[in-house]
Amino acid sequence: MPFSVLSFFFGVLFLQQWANLPSEFILLMAGLLAVFSWYFSYRRITYFMIGFLWASLIALYYSNQILLPELQGKELLVQGEVIGLTNSNKRRVRFDFKVTKANVSLPDKIRLSWYYPKKVIKPGQHWQFWLKLKQPHGTLNPAAFDYEKWLYAKHIGATGYIRKPETAKLLAEKMGYQSMAVLRYELLKLLDSVTIDKDNLSLIKALTIGDKSHISSDQWRVMSKTGTNHLMAISGLHIGLIAAMVYSLVFALWLRFPENLYSAPQIAASISWLAALFYAALAGFSIPTQRALIMLSLVVLTILLKRQTKAVNILSIALLLVLCVEPLSVLSIGFYLSFLAVFYILYAFSARLGLENAWRGAFKLHFLMAVALLPVLVLFFQAGSMVAPFANIVAVPVVSFILLPLSLLGLVLLTFAPNIAQYVFLLIDQVFSYLWWFLSYLTELYFASFILPQPNILTVLIAMLGLLIVLAPRGIPARGLGFILILPLFFTKIERPLQGEAWLTLLDVGQGLSAVIETQNHRLVFDVGARFSNEMDMGKNIVVPFLRSRRVKYLDMLIVSHADNDHIGGAKALLNEIKSEKILSSVPGKLLEYQAKDCIAGQKWVWDEVEFTILSPSEKVFASENNNSCVLRVKTQWGAILLTGDIEKEAEMSLLKNQLDAKVLIAPHHGSKTSSTLGFLKQVAPEIILIPAGAPNRFGFPHKDVLARYDEIGAKHLITGKEGAISIQLKKSGMELQSYRKMAGKYWN
Repeated sequence: MPFSVLSFFFGVLFLQQWANLPSEFILLMAGLLAVFSWYFSYRRITYFMIGFLWASLIALYYSNQILLPELQGKELLVQGEVIGLTNSNKRRVRFDFKVTKANVSLPDKIRLSWYYPKKVIKPGQHWQFWLKLKQPHGTLNPAAFDYEKWLYAKHIGATGYIRKPETAKLLAEKMGYQSMAVLRYELLKLLDSVTIDKDNLSLIKALTIGDKSHISSDQWRVMSKTGTNHLMAISGLHIGLIAAMVYSLVFALWLRFPENLYSAPQIAASISWLAALFYAALAGFSIPTQRALIMLSLVVLTILLKRQTKAVNILSIALLLVLCVEPLSVLSIGFYLSFLAVFYILYAFSARLGLENAWRGAFKLHFLMAVALLPVLVLFFQAGSMVAPFANIVAVPVVSFILLPLSLLGLVLLTFAPNIAQYVFLLIDQVFSYLWWFLSYLTELYFASFILPQPNILTVLIAMLGLLIVLAPRGIPARGLGFILILPLFFTKIERPLQGEAWLTLLDVGQGLSAVIETQNHRLVFDVGARFSNEMDMGKNIVVPFLRSRRVKYLDMLIVSHADNDHIGGAKALLNEIKSEKILSSVPGKLLEYQAKDCIAGQKWVWDEVEFTILSPSEKVFASENNNSCVLRVKTQWGAILLTGDIEKEAEMSLLKNQLDAKVLIAPHHGSKTSSTLGFLKQVAPEIILIPAGAPNRFGFPHKDVLARYDEIGAKHLITGKEGAISIQLKKSGMELQSYRKMAGKYWN
């Protein structure tokens, strides 16, 4: 069974590598191949093709749920229900909306934002709104979060916001007993009434309700560096723990009743399953809880039927059912972490002879998890934790046996005895504070975590094979050779520019600018994109992951062209993670804590035979902050790159006295009609113009008149919002251009 299910899984996974969904002809051929392979008893091929076909049908269905292009930007009157928990801050509330009535064909599920709402938005409400929608779209960069993939996996076919908020009508409202989402919301509001440390309360919300939206970026950083992320949200560990606690309690109580029709194991198993089901529902049935609940269901079934089965078969059935119900779950990182963790535990501990010391066994388990999941963590996050075993050996029992039971007890008490509940939460607050002090201490150790470049899939698979050899039972010869297969994970080759070459990567940071220049031995970042909140920080979410994927441990220089948020916003998040030897800016006072200096025309330096020159601003300061942007020219013997920030007509005219010719021009001010004057463009004479602009964006960048001027000088133009990150390499062999969306985009992009 396990190998048959694995064949089905690889069939599902195979589809996710396609840039476009398969045609009807390909699906027909796949179906015929499945039939023939079944007839000739090649069952593994049959299961693979069935997985591929099933995933294709589901993907085709949800692809047809995407908003029609002609409806983008139009005001639409829609009725529907708020589903799931809302996410709110001072500016807006964001929520998922199930469409029930509309005059046009719309996706079943959309994601909406209501800016500065004057009414309370909560799950179970039925509303009538005027909406403005767009197709799912997000930034696309190497090693960064793929928002479009996340939306697709969540079955969200459009995003948008509320128009004419004064006309919004609340049509109906569900009560807590009618909807689990409403119950979760009401429990969250009860938790908000607790007066304890805000950060500790956010972790309690994650443990009890599965709401991770309030966890701060600093908390995530500590948990990532200590490998304790899995403890602070409802996971398979918590489901199993609750089931075990309830089972033990019911089992002990049932034995005290004489002459029972059903045995204590059967009753205890049934009630523990109901408790686990309710707790999984509180988590919104996330993938780890689905896996745990399915496995628990199978175990309970064997108890009720008085049968025995292998643990690996239970895991295989859980994997098969998750894939059948939701094949798009393979797009989730949690899917791999959840199933691999259980698999490695079964592989390393099942069917072994002898008993191990409890403490030694616990440390072995946590060390195993830290090592076994390393290939997947490096693939998705380019990071690993050296202190994870030490952190977990303390954090797991504290969270599992103290914080989780007390948090659930406190939540129950809040419903009928809030005063007593407050004392329980004060105790939880104290324990959390001690635990957090310990985790923070581990984080500050210089060896706490390490950064590795993103490996390819083959390297990850080879490393996982090596782990299977290393973790094999004692007595199997040459187990140590497995380490040789793991080593390539730590030595992923990074291609670097040769002497005299300059490589530019214009990152896709939405409506903003961030560019990375690499020479053979030096790295420079020009602008860092915007920061709107802890969750939406382009420096943290896009620039840092890209630099890590390039194994950049420090910067030689950071240039922040000017003080607009879409250029400077992500600077602090970047500098908190990756230090820069030198920082230049037209507004050094904004980065005074990092010893930033003024960028002034005439500054010049050479790295690896590549010449860097600041062309603007001069000592004569413009009235406009945009015109005071730092302007950088990067010259190689095979061409030049001109980075212009947000300069407009006045600054462009002042630059004409300089040597401006460049093969590559970063469009001034994102393609605004106030910039890219014809005289400036003719003097630069670029072959390629890269436009850092979101697509679509509310400013209408790039302006049609500007695009017409680009066409007039015969320059090719590319927009990051349409292409994703754009890479240009100025090399002896010629200029190489690459669009990340075209190179790595999948069918959901």
